[in-house]
Amino acid sequence: MKLEELLLTRSESKCELCKSENNIKLYEVPPQSGNTEENCLIACDKCRAQIDKKEELDSSHWHCLSESMWSGAPGVQVVVWRMLNRLRNESWAADNLDMLYLDDEKLAWAKATGDHENDATVDLHKDCNGNVLQSGDAVVLIKSLDVKGSTLNAKMGTVVKNIRLVENNTDQIEGRIEGQLIVILTKYVRKQNG
Repeated sequence: MKLEELLLTRSESKCELCKSENNIKLYEVPPQSGNTEENCLIACDKCRAQIDKKEELDSSHWHCLSESMWSGAPGVQVVVWRMLNRLRNESWAADNLDMLYLDDEKLAWAKATGDHENDATVDLHKDCNGNVLQSGDAVVLIKSLDVKGSTLNAKMGTVVKNIRLVENNTDQIEGRIEGQLIVILTKYVRKQNG
């Protein structure tokens, strides 16, 4: 039996965190050296996006941790501990965190990513107006830009389609202007509507 099938059986085909039945998939709890039933879980798109900080943390969504914290699955326990720590400013999360016990090995695993030290804030790519940017969006330059190492001058009002987000820098996106792939600062772009 494949790992995902084992986990779907264990989770009764529901997200092991919020019990949603929609868009559930295998989630590998980092860091890990190999996928096992103990270090993976089934999670929905919403939970995965917020765990991975691709979406703002929705405190009301995570009230489900009050129930999932009692799971016997080590991967679930580790993710619950990390998320409760990120929400520790909420009284219900602090109370649950006080009740949640992890043995030394699981606690070391839970702390290994450093995610528990972060608060609920999420770093997202945002344009000059604070609109969240996604890969594939089209943006408009709000300022003429000289491209370093090139004679190219990107004029104000230029539309850059199908942008890519620079993974570890929320101030930068990549896009093609006149066929040339360039890095653009998000403060110089405005998301183009629909």
